[in-house]
Amino acid sequence: MNYLPIFMKLAGQKSLVIGGGEVAARKVGALLRAKGAVTVISPELGTELSVWAGDGRVTHICKAFEPADIDGFNLVISATNRREVNESVAESARRRGIPVNVVDCPELCSFIFPAIVDRSPVVIAVSTGGASPVLARLVRARLEAALPAAYGRLAQLAEQCRLRVKAAIPDGTRRRRFWESTLQGGLAELIFSGRDEVAQIRFDQLLKAETDKTPDSVGFVSLVGAGPGDPDLLTLKALRTLQEADVIVYDRLVSAEVMRLARTDAEKINAGKASSRHTLPQEEINQLLVRLARTGKKVVRLKGGDPFIFGRGGEEIETLTAEGIPFQIVPGVTAATGCAAYSGIPLTHRDYAQSVTFVTGHSREGLGSTVDWQKLVNPQQTLVVYMGLQALPEIRDRLLEHGGSARLPAAIIEQGTTSSQRVVTGCLGDLYQKATSAGIESPALIIIGQVVELREKLAWFQGQADSV
Repeated sequence: MNYLPIFMKLAGQKSLVIGGGEVAARKVGALLRAKGAVTVISPELGTELSVWAGDGRVTHICKAFEPADIDGFNLVISATNRREVNESVAESARRRGIPVNVVDCPELCSFIFPAIVDRSPVVIAVSTGGASPVLARLVRARLEAALPAAYGRLAQLAEQCRLRVKAAIPDGTRRRRFWESTLQGGLAELIFSGRDEVAQIRFDQLLKAETDKTPDSVGFVSLVGAGPGDPDLLTLKALRTLQEADVIVYDRLVSAEVMRLARTDAEKINAGKASSRHTLPQEEINQLLVRLARTGKKVVRLKGGDPFIFGRGGEEIETLTAEGIPFQIVPGVTAATGCAAYSGIPLTHRDYAQSVTFVTGHSREGLGSTVDWQKLVNPQQTLVVYMGLQALPEIRDRLLEHGGSARLPAAIIEQGTTSSQRVVTGCLGDLYQKATSAGIESPALIIIGQVVELREKLAWFQGQADSV
């Protein structure tokens, strides 16, 4: 992030614009909408700026720019077509510590103008950091179409009632939940349909109902699949649940990009669970979820992939059920499907594999006592091994002992679906050696079967390091 998105209060503040043309007029218009006190320095003014100067909306100083002109202003914009003037404005502002924007010269700017969706008091700013203003405007157009103009009136209603709600519902968590349910429900539809007076009556009814009821003593736990890494693979329900959570208990395999989608003020607890390096033992995680729920919080247990595929979600909900804690399961894209798809390896194909089997590379009792190796040696089947990097030599040896071919195609995928994805392909006999030489590390997924041959034709996604 090259620029910190902030909203600056300009009402009554002195702003200076250098330039008198059409571009300068657009910037002045934005400053006036923010109730700024605008001065324009330019030997000449275009039509629109002349009108604004004539009716007193802006102050016009008819002269060429000089560095001393900046003194006393809180914000400066240079909108001329002369490079030497723009550079002089930028340097003068920087020396005085005044925020400066030079139109179409991001390298001279200390701040930039975003594309704006104005549903005042709801305002959305879209920026590409100066890389492509046109793209920012295209994104703004999509948001304009998605957000009814009446969102501003909904925000005004919330603003008018904010102090009353704060006094009626002192508990912050309970108050936030009230606002979430109120603003997403039928109240918004009343505003959108122009029935503002009915909406106010409905709001009063909802607030009274909230204050009359006894607060919940038990919260709620959501076991949410975060997918294999790419945040775009989150389901809509997972995203909504993540953004409503009071506290998030997350695993090591949850990507930083996914975590950035959570509410910024949510409490975040790292449960760890790296191989042979557990931040919290599973039993403690189970009890932690119970303790958090009993404080009345919305708890999200966020797991890489899917909670029910080698995610130990079953163990956690057994505890929740025994303790009487309400919960829900939000499935996620599991690592097998996500990593295979991003690697161009179909898990099934009518010419290569008619079935697929998922196994884990480690268990409480060890591989030898838990896996039926004979069933896994099937040339018409795809075998996917989760968490199998360290156990790959044993997996290889066991499959070979039970009749598997050392020439069977195989692949290992590191950090699948992310920009750091790497894929190493080979065969069952040499995959471990190739993965070791390439420095492959966990998290990594292993795919064994004839379908791996298709990667050469079907690979479409290229991570920054893909492929080896």
